[in-house]
Amino acid sequence: MFAGLRFTSLRLRLVVVFALVALTAAVSASGIAYWLNREAVLTRTQDGALNDFRQEMQNRAATLPLRPTEEELRRTAEQMAGGSAGYSVLLLGERDAGKPIAGASNPDTFTLADVPRALREQVETERPVTDTNAYPYHLFWQRTQRGGTPYLVGGTKIDGGGPTGYMFKSLEAERADLNSLAWSLGIATALALVGSALLAQAAATTVLRPVHRLGEAARRLGEGKLDTRLRVSGTDELAELSRTFNSAAESLQKKVADMSAREESSRRFVADMSHELRTPLTALTAVTEVLEDEQDSLDPMIAPAVALVVSETRRLNDLVENLMEVTRFDAGTARLVLDDVDVADQVTACIDARAWLDAVELDAERGIMARLDPRRLDVILANLIGNALKHGGSPVRVAIRTEDGELVIEVRDHGPGIPEEVLPHVFDRFYKASASRPRSDGSGLGLSIAMESALIHGGSITAANSPDGDGAVFVLRLPQDADADVDADTDVGATAAGERGEVEES
Repeated sequence: MFAGLRFTSLRLRLVVVFALVALTAAVSASGIAYWLNREAVLTRTQDGALNDFRQEMQNRAATLPLRPTEEELRRTAEQMAGGSAGYSVLLLGERDAGKPIAGASNPDTFTLADVPRALREQVETERPVTDTNAYPYHLFWQRTQRGGTPYLVGGTKIDGGGPTGYMFKSLEAERADLNSLAWSLGIATALALVGSALLAQAAATTVLRPVHRLGEAARRLGEGKLDTRLRVSGTDELAELSRTFNSAAESLQKKVADMSAREESSRRFVADMSHELRTPLTALTAVTEVLEDEQDSLDPMIAPAVALVVSETRRLNDLVENLMEVTRFDAGTARLVLDDVDVADQVTACIDARAWLDAVELDAERGIMARLDPRRLDVILANLIGNALKHGGSPVRVAIRTEDGELVIEVRDHGPGIPEEVLPHVFDRFYKASASRPRSDGSGLGLSIAMESALIHGGSITAANSPDGDGAVFVLRLPQDADADVDADTDVGATAAGERGEVEES
């Protein structure tokens, strides 16, 4: 019933609390009942035996002569013990002054040695007769044990010089009755404990079933199943909690739907805007290329303006292309076109195409093959190496190696490094390392696109400062066989890294 429950389980805690309360109540009730029954049984037996003994002393011992014989004492003791009270009797008298004699109903069972000394002293003590004390001698009693058996011992003396009598009654029967009562109460306590555990289990099931359903619904809601609702029945607190959950889920679904609609609208706007900009940019690019070819023959006053137009047109063209790429990531339409490539050749081609051969040191062996998207690898390398050249320090070192089936490309510069507060944001879109430099030559999306391109391969990029304090280190990790991590025929969407971008080192 309790298999698999942890100590912190609410169900187990409910059962334990119920059991402890039931155990405390049952033990308290059983203890009080046992104590009351014990006192009642012992008092009834004790009072019955002592009253009978007192009556026998008055009826029989008081009729003995002042100087009885030992036979008279014995016979009287046997008569006194022959009643239904079931006790033994010992009578003490004097044959002559200073010559005590005794008569016992059963010398093998009860002798003077069985009477406690303190009781004998109380019985033999004569008390003065006053208004508050009408008799010089009284009946005294005491509970004692002999051989592990409880006994009741009582004694008194006849006024006017008569014999002294003691009674000795076994309480074994009463102890047996009380032991039976204790066993009964113990069994009742155990049954109460088991019953409370079963009741707690039933109560926990009743209470926790809705809680479990609520937890399951919250888990499904957290997984994105925003149409999850709870069935509401009743008017208790749990039903009210279910209604509150349904209301919160409905509100969340509505807000998420609104946000998704706004996001889709924004994404569509960026895509449409980028697409519409491509046509005039194509014309502008053609014009700027003509102007750039004729730049040397232009008026010196016009040449700087032409150079600025050419530069900014290219920058705007790069920005539009990057926006188009980001839009594809966000829309989930980015695709991989996988091919088997020699990584060293691919890196060399990327560096050579951008005239970086003099500024980049390549540490790579020929023959390292990987199955990946060559175009996207070129994008990644261009952004990492270009970022290192722009914001770091020459020379930039590119090292290629393999580790446990992964392709590892390390890009290291020799600049001042990246400030610690900037490191967590190096892949954020449009993030600038310095607020005083809001404008840079890049689009601010390069490192974000590089990260996205690595992620859809099933890889990653990390940024850190060199342990020796000389420059920053970007490490690209890609699986050598991207087929094992992604499906080349499946659309690959944006990930949690979708809001990452280029950063300027300072």
